[in-house]
Amino acid sequence: MNCIAVDDEPLALELLVDNISKIPFLNLVATCPNPFEAIEVLKEKPVDLIFLDIQMPGISGVQFLEATRPNQMVIFITAYEKYALDGYNLDVVDYLLKPVAFDRFMKAATKAYDLFSLKNKSTQTETAPDYIFINSEYNLIKVNLFDILYVEGLKDYVKIYIEGQSRPILSRMNIKAIEEKLPSTGFLRVHKSFIIATGKITSIRKNRIKIGEVEVPLSDNFKDELMKYVHPSNL
Repeated sequence: MNCIAVDDEPLALELLVDNISKIPFLNLVATCPNPFEAIEVLKEKPVDLIFLDIQMPGISGVQFLEATRPNQMVIFITAYEKYALDGYNLDVVDYLLKPVAFDRFMKAATKAYDLFSLKNKSTQTETAPDYIFINSEYNLIKVNLFDILYVEGLKDYVKIYIEGQSRPILSRMNIKAIEEKLPSTGFLRVHKSFIIATGKITSIRKNRIKIGEVEVPLSDNFKDELMKYVHPSNL
């Protein structure tokens, strides 16, 4: 978690830097003797957390927050208890009084990190895996989705045809079960017994779909779904 330290007192700034260095999840990207320098740093570097003094010449930490409303989390570190209400109103993560004991500093930093982690977790989209595992001949076989040409259903078995392999993978499962394992994007049921990889289509003629050198039947019941993947002028 990237952070900056803002304090006009050299000794206080030095102690703050020392505390930050002891916490593994904090990465100090800059120290600033006043809020004006902090503003410039925020323009140039990615920052997640600001350790901010309040009483500083020119512009106070409170005025800095009121004027800039930064997106970063803020922890106030000050010698004055009277600004606690301002900190609450400005929605800062924590309010530390100097001199700050390290365990109290660690608690505040951990609180910020928990909020940071929660925010990242809620905004990140999980990436779907690009493979599936198939039971075949008492083995779990990893099958890369991009390599699948098409799947043929044979009652209680399916054959998975893989690009570059002469023999399909045979698995004891029905066509509906393999359809549920495959992602809806990139694969399409075109017949009661066939699922194709739409990206592997080479041509379509009447009720036949060509996948490489192989022709797969196209059922009228599934033809409308196929039309969503191809332009009508290609038919």
